Amino acid sequence: MINLASDNVMGASQQVLEALVAANNGPEAAYGSDHHTAEAEAMLAEIFEHEVKVFLVATGTGANALALAALSPPWGAIFCHEESHIADDECGAPEMFTDGAKLIGLPGLNGKFTAEWLETAIARYPKGVVKAVQPAAVSISQVTESGTLYSLAEIAQIGEIARKHDLGFHLDGARFANALVSLGCTPAEMTWKAGVDVVSFGATKNGCFACEAVIFFNPARAEHFGFRRKRSGHTVSKGRLLGAQMTAYLRHDHWLDNAKHANAMAKRLNEGLAALPGVRMPWPTEANEVFAVLPKARAKILSDAGVRAAPWYELSVSLPSGAAIGSDEVFWRFVTSFATKPEEIDRVIALARS
Repeated sequence: MINLASDNVMGASQQVLEALVAANNGPEAAYGSDHHTAEAEAMLAEIFEHEVKVFLVATGTGANALALAALSPPWGAIFCHEESHIADDECGAPEMFTDGAKLIGLPGLNGKFTAEWLETAIARYPKGVVKAVQPAAVSISQVTESGTLYSLAEIAQIGEIARKHDLGFHLDGARFANALVSLGCTPAEMTWKAGVDVVSFGATKNGCFACEAVIFFNPARAEHFGFRRKRSGHTVSKGRLLGAQMTAYLRHDHWLDNAKHANAMAKRLNEGLAALPGVRMPWPTEANEVFAVLPKARAKILSDAGVRAAPWYELSVSLPSGAAIGSDEVFWRFVTSFATKPEEIDRVIALARS
């Protein structure tokens, strides 16, 4: 089997595994008071070139939901793309952990909304009108659910509107490293320099077992976050096992090397599939996700040979005009990872060609 359904199907990298084994030896302070966690916090401050407050959690859903809870009151409006991960794939966790804040889905092709759409949406919820939820935060996914990226200019434009309307700005970075190496920028440029207030910094998909960091660039916004994390059940008692994963992930640019490999494998797959007759690529491959519309005959060959991909939503509003999925086609998402082998990609392309 060649499983490209998600980058979650792979385990941890050897470096992270070895760090966990080492951290397992001997006693260590509990609940995040260990030296591994302290080192991870210091490393993230250096990487982001900014004073930060860091909170490690075990899941991306926990990171996103708790980050948004720190930005929005229960009567708040959180603006996001209508097909974003927080809107479609977190089972109402953001609404639950914010105690009822409303997610306002914005339209937009390629998984992105524009600054203009955000401005228009904010105007629908005037401040001070008691019968309306109050604008509180905006959230973008980087990488988006369509495998695309917001440019630095696009992030800055959204950040400018967020500041204008006094909104918190959250970035869901489940695939943060993949976006970063693709854009060729620094973590600072993709976040706080563009107006981002808090980041869900993903590591699980890119080489860790279960480790994410919620990173605040304004410590005042994190004032009560420790209580939120504990109350929600996301404070890990043996916190050193999160800290050890994160330090191994960051040390010697391991996280960037993993992302570069995953992105290169996606580019290789995209180029191979796009060259085949009858295959369409509705969205550009900008990180480590490849979305392809395949004739059912080609798809059956892949399935029968043990290739696994994720069937995607054929009525996605992010699809460009004229990209509707035909009755004789399937819409699949392939995701490459740090552990994807070049020969696996070549095998998939050869099977599809046959």
